[in-house]
Amino acid sequence: MSDSKSTDGKNSGSQGARSRSPGQRRFRPTLWASICTALAVLVLLGLGTWQVQRLYWKEALITERQTRSQGPAQNLPGTFEDTAALEFVRVRLSGAFLHDDELYVASRTLKGKVGLHVVTPFALDDGRVLLVNRGWVPVDRSEPTTRLEGRIEGPLELEVILRRGGWRGMDFTRPPNDPANNLWLWFDLPAMVEQASVENAITEVYGETLPDGLGGAAPGGLPVPIGARIELRNDHLEYAVTWYALAVALLVIYVIFSTKRDSGRSSRRRRRSRR
Repeated sequence: MSDSKSTDGKNSGSQGARSRSPGQRRFRPTLWASICTALAVLVLLGLGTWQVQRLYWKEALITERQTRSQGPAQNLPGTFEDTAALEFVRVRLSGAFLHDDELYVASRTLKGKVGLHVVTPFALDDGRVLLVNRGWVPVDRSEPTTRLEGRIEGPLELEVILRRGGWRGMDFTRPPNDPANNLWLWFDLPAMVEQASVENAITEVYGETLPDGLGGAAPGGLPVPIGARIELRNDHLEYAVTWYALAVALLVIYVIFSTKRDSGRSSRRRRRSRR
C-alpha cells in the first residue's frame, strides 16, 4: 500500500513538474500589435474585394464591346446625344474618302514597329463628314505619294466601329497635339476637323476601319486596318489574390509574433500567484 502511494505521489509530482516546466508557448498578443494588425488586415481585405469588383466590371465591359462590335452593322445615327451608348457599335457608311485632307496620329505601333495612323475624312452621301481612322502605316510610308495604290477613290461602302474622341486620362498627363505639322497624339475631333477644313463634320465620334470592313485588305496593303481594341488588360484576379494572400500572411506573422515561450521566471511568478 505504501509503495503504491509513493509511486502515485511520484507520478503526480512529475506531471506537475512537467506542467510547470518553462519553455511552453503561449498566445499572448499585445494591444498595439493587435490593433495595427486588425487595421492592416481590413485594408488588405478591402483592396482584394475592390479588385474582385473591378474584375466583374472589366469582364462586363469586354462583353459589351464584343456584343456591340460583332453585331450586325447599323446605319449611322443622325444625332449623337449619348456617345457612350454608341461607342464600339458597328455601322455602315456610304460615300467617298477625301484623301487630300489626311490627318496623322503619331506614336502608334504595330507588332513592335513604330508608325502612324492615317485619319481620312469620309464624305457621307447625306452631306455630313466623318473622320475615319483607316489604320497604320510605317513612318517611311507616311507621305501619301508613297502609297498611292492604297487611295480608294470614288463612291464606296464600308463598315467601321464608332469611337469617342477626347483625352481619357488625367489632364496633367495629356500631351500636346501639333496641328501646325498635322501630327496628333490624341483625337481632338473639333481641332482635327478644323485642320482638315471640311464642313458639316461630325465631332462627337469618329470611325475605325475593320479588317473585313472593305471586304478585304486595302490595295497595296496600306494602311493596315487596326480595328477597335476590344480586349482589355484584365489582371484584377491576380491583384485580388495578391491582396488576400498578403492579409493571410500578415495574420500568420501576427500569430507567430504573439506566441511566446515562457521563461522560468514567468512560470515561477504564475505558480506563486496560484498559491
